[in-house]
Parts: sequence; C-alpha cells; structure tokens
Amino acid sequence: MNNTKNIVILGAGTAGTILANKLAKKYNVTIVDSSPDHYYQPGFLFLPFKKTSLKKIKKPKAKFITKKANFILAHVSKIDAQDSKIYLEDGQALDYTVLIVATGSRIAPEETEGLKAELWRKDIFDFYTPEGATALAERLSTFSGGKLVVNIAEMPIKCPVAPLEFTFLADDYFKKRGIRDQVEIVFSTPLTGAFTKPKASQKLGHLLTDRDVRVEPEFSIMEVNNKEKKIVSYEGREIAFDLLVSVPTNKGSQLIVDSGLGDELGFIDTDHFTLQSKAHSNIFVAGDATNVPASKAGSTAHFQTDNLVENVTRYLNSQQLVGEFDGHANCFVESGGGKALLIDFNYDVQPLEGKFPFPVIGPMSLLKESRLNHIGKLAFGFIYWHFLLKGRPIPFIPNRLKMSGKKIDKPAPASQEPTTSNANQNSQANISDGFDDALVRQQMVVNNDINKEKK
Repeated sequence: MNNTKNIVILGAGTAGTILANKLAKKYNVTIVDSSPDHYYQPGFLFLPFKKTSLKKIKKPKAKFITKKANFILAHVSKIDAQDSKIYLEDGQALDYTVLIVATGSRIAPEETEGLKAELWRKDIFDFYTPEGATALAERLSTFSGGKLVVNIAEMPIKCPVAPLEFTFLADDYFKKRGIRDQVEIVFSTPLTGAFTKPKASQKLGHLLTDRDVRVEPEFSIMEVNNKEKKIVSYEGREIAFDLLVSVPTNKGSQLIVDSGLGDELGFIDTDHFTLQSKAHSNIFVAGDATNVPASKAGSTAHFQTDNLVENVTRYLNSQQLVGEFDGHANCFVESGGGKALLIDFNYDVQPLEGKFPFPVIGPMSLLKESRLNHIGKLAFGFIYWHFLLKGRPIPFIPNRLKMSGKKIDKPAPASQEPTTSNANQNSQANISDGFDDALVRQQMVVNNDINKEKK
C-alpha cells in the first residue's frame, strides 16, 4: 500500500465503485457520494410497466465498496483543482494526489420551457429517475387511449437506446392490455433517425415502423405548451399529446459547473483515449461525467476502468499515459414481445450484424432481434451486482471492441477503383487485427485473474 499518494473518487455509481474496488488494492482511496443508495439504472426502463420494483434495483452503496477504501457519505461543496483539494459541505477538506471524477449525469427538465410545469408528473413524465419511472407506472395503468409522445430533448443522453426501448415496450404493453388500436405512438427525436449510428438507426427505424410508431426526426424541442398539450420545436413544428414521456436535457453534476470544470452542459473536457482531464493533469474522468463522444452507458463505464487504473498508476509513477479506451459500448435493446437486439460499437465502428461474443456460434445475435438477447439483458442484472461492480472481469468480453463475428461487406476487387465506402470498409478490416489482438490480451488477463482466484 502506497501511503503517500491519495486518490479521491467523486461519485459511487457504476464507474466510481468499480474504480474504488480496483485501486484500493494498491493505494489510499477515498470515495465520496451524497446518496447511500445504488440503483441498477437499466431497471428504470422496466418500472413503468411494473416488470420490476424499486426494491429489486436498489441496494446500499456501501455493500459494494471494498473495506480497503474510505467511503464518505457527504455532499461535496467545491473542487479546488488549483490546490488539489475538495471541500465537503461541513467544511472538511480532502487533499488528493489524483482526483477521479465519476459524478455521472442528471436530467434537467428545467432547461426546456414548460416541461416541468403544471402537467409534470400528471401527463408529463420522465423514466430516468426512480421517482419519475414510478409515477409513470401509475399513469400508464390508467391510460385508456390517446396519443403517447416519446420525446428526446437533446443529445447527449444517458443510455441512448433507452427511449427506443421504452417505445417498444409501450407498444407491447398496450397490445397485452388490448388497447393498442386506441393508442397512437409518436417517437420524436432531434436526430435525423432513430439512433446515432446509421446502420442501427435504419434497423431500429424499421422496427418502429413495423410497430406502427410514427417517427418525427430532427425535432428540436423549444417548449411544452401545457394548456394546449403540445410540444413545439424551434422551427415551429407542433406535436399534440395526451401523455408525454420526456427524456429531458442531460447535464453533468452541478458540482462540476460550480467548480468551473465543465462545458456548457457540465461535462468535463476529457482526452478521448486516456480519459485524463485536458485542463488538469492530475484529474481523470470516468463514466457519464466525460464529454467524450462515446455512449453514456454502464458498459462504457466498465470498459473504461482498466484503462483508467493503468493511467492513474502511470501518472503516479511519472510515466507516459496509454490511450487504450476506444469508445467501446455494448448494449442490449429491448424490442418487446420477449425479444431484444444487441449492439456493439466504438468511436470508429458502427453497430454491425453478426454473432457475439464468438464468431458463428454467438450465442448472441448482433443487430437482430432474438429471445436469447432478451434473456441476456435480464440476466445482466445479476452480473452487474456480483461481477461488474466488484471489478471482476466478465469472461470473453474485452474492453476494446473486437471485429471477429461481425459481418463486414467485402472490399472491392483490386481492379475496381475504390470508393469512399470501400475505403472505410478496408480501414475497418485493417483495424480488426488490432482489436482481435486486444481480445487475446484481454483473455490472457481474464485467465490470469481466474487462476489467482483459484489459488
């Protein structure tokens, strides 16, 4: 144990908890959070449809943080990056050698005029908070027909597929209640399509159309008219609603804003590959608190942690950092009817069809609905609590994206003049060798860890 170097982690969510459990093996680690409760946030999606309960997705944070780390339950009032101190609300100051910011993101309904007004939690709801998802469950149970509008205020948001999942599950929910023909469902988004990546957007868009969901793309919401029950875009487009399910603007922690460390949304300017703050060399950023162009998802936070542990160690030893994080995200997409899709992508490679985690045999299907994918999503809750949070490796799932098992269009013959798309495909094919090497290295790490546990 190095007793002269103190690591302070702000936030005991997914990323913060994993990092505390990994780093406390070697360093003095203090982790600070204002809430005692840890939520399995993918469970929020199922609360409105009463497929789970708060009791099942909420557990004490202290239960999952190693005793080797000092867990402080308190509000942080300020980060003083110049003097490498954080101040707690009671005035106590904590010095740090390295600070890891893992403060996550939050919904900010106040950013949209009229969103958090007289109809809030009556006919306007979110499902990104336990309170919002629980209230929405009660409203859905009494909803007998009309127009349901699902609206994304702006990007980026936590778990970009969640609004789509909610829409699919709503369709399934109303079918099971026998009132689907009495409900019009509209999915409105500021994006040009259903999702941020073209191939997945096309696939998911088709699934929405197949379920008789109207997609309103490029809808940038300006305000909510509570009196007339409609949302209005900056271009003057209007969508009426009987029930509005909103994904409000997502922002970083107010602490980041107040401490002057964030951008206009409160996210920290972060190196895309090393996850080091661009403004302060002894600050690293994890999970949703970063402004990197990767999905704000639990899988992304998990894939970041080994790189962060390596770079924190290198920083403390005055060594050059490594840029191993590639923006990898791996997400199940519930599509209703007991099925789900699985998407696997990173900064450079969009979701592709194929098999995961093993070529040919899978058993998971990529960018394709299957019953097994749905079972995988449900089973991941157990993995989350018992493996992921504790910092244990998930076998066969490397931190960096692997190309094996993914379907890539064959490059053009040598005699054919390459097009831009062909050049991109060739580039992805070349990249695959590096990703597959990373898989081998990661599997060696997994095997070593398993052998250590056996001993």
